[in-house]
Amino acid sequence: MFSSIQGEGPFTGRPASFLRLSRCVPPLCPWCDTRHAWGPGTWISVSAAAEKILAHGNRLCVITGGEPFLQWESGLNLLEAYLIEKGITVQYETSGKVLIPSEAKGFKVCSPKYLSGTWQYRVENNTRADCFKFVVRDDPAHVAAFVKTHCLPETSVWIMPMGALRNEQMDRLAGVWRFCVDNRFNFSLRLHTLIFNNQKG
Repeated sequence: MFSSIQGEGPFTGRPASFLRLSRCVPPLCPWCDTRHAWGPGTWISVSAAAEKILAHGNRLCVITGGEPFLQWESGLNLLEAYLIEKGITVQYETSGKVLIPSEAKGFKVCSPKYLSGTWQYRVENNTRADCFKFVVRDDPAHVAAFVKTHCLPETSVWIMPMGALRNEQMDRLAGVWRFCVDNRFNFSLRLHTLIFNNQKG
């Protein structure tokens, strides 16, 4: 749990509290930059998590993982309700490998994963996610195909250049921008990488 800036997607630039929940869903991404979240993690009560989040003083809380919705019935649902009651905007970062709970009221950002030529994704999330976010390298054609196959509105799609380091992201920036213009997608920097490089939060 830490306080930083939301560097991706529709909330880019907003100060945010980040709650990273443990455990993920196989197959795991070989390029993952948060592998420490794959393990069992450290237990924390809903009240203790809420207290720490509120102490940061941010009006946005990003709940990520791992795969956060694995813990929906283990207290995440209660934490969401409490934070919203306190006036905190809740944003989820999910891979879409599991079904997004229909009762989740936070803003759901879905980042489907393309592994070994296949999208690891629950199609039911087409209507449960609020927007879709993709990190791309040099050939993003499979992303455009995914958007078309699932009939996603271009206004709900955000594209970012891949790069765990500042220079890697900058090298891909122009190409990704052109891809967004050609397909009428939203372009997003990974602002936290540009500011902090690969420093862990």
